[in-house]
Amino acid sequence: MSIFVINSDDFKKFEKANRITADTLSLVAKYVKPGVSTLELDKIAEDYILSQNAKPAFKGFQDGNETPFPNTICASVDEVVVHGIPNTRKLKEGEIISIDMGVEYEGFFGDSAITCPVGVVSEEKAKLIKVTQESLEKGIENAIEGRKVYDISKVIQAYCEGFGYNVVRELIGHGIGDKLHDDPPVPNYVPLLLHRANLPNWKLIKGLAIAIEPMVMIGDKAIETLDDGWGVRTKDKSATAHWEHTIVIENGKPIIMTLRN
Repeated sequence: MSIFVINSDDFKKFEKANRITADTLSLVAKYVKPGVSTLELDKIAEDYILSQNAKPAFKGFQDGNETPFPNTICASVDEVVVHGIPNTRKLKEGEIISIDMGVEYEGFFGDSAITCPVGVVSEEKAKLIKVTQESLEKGIENAIEGRKVYDISKVIQAYCEGFGYNVVRELIGHGIGDKLHDDPPVPNYVPLLLHRANLPNWKLIKGLAIAIEPMVMIGDKAIETLDDGWGVRTKDKSATAHWEHTIVIENGKPIIMTLRN
């Protein structure tokens, strides 16, 4: 196993891929409101990415799935954790939507996700969004050179579980750079001893780029895959939230590459 380390020659392209990712999410978020379809949001995202001479990284992506992902964004509403396929269904007041997307620019990748309220949402859902975002921030704070992946995992898990929430086990963060998904795996929990061979506790080194992405649910942590083969939802239909940033470790500290204006 090996990891990709960003060098000075690659950094500008990597930075550009992530800047386009962040700007696209900021743009799409402005259009999240009742009555808008997720397919409309998808078109806004794709049009902007193409206008920047970049490519939607998720469109056509397979990653072991039999069917390539058909769209630019993952649009996951309420109980759908991730990988929701955009469609013509209109968003409704009180729902929450997680928008996950990636960009490829000259061979380098950006990846980020946000969760947005649709109109006015319940206090329960608003709190879930806030706690999930805060857990991401706390995870990033621990992405310091010389520490290890589990230092990130531990703080995310502890923070979310402190509010009575669960973090998804089957879906995790990842390395990123000249591949969309790379080593090291970045779980949002500390794996049990028997599982650590598959999720090793990598050391965080200079130039390492990772996507940290807590996926958090109000209810039970059991999930299931939808009939389309992509979408993943909570079995108990409880609401979920998803936040993600791509970071790179420079000068001993994390730099958020997908910070939105």
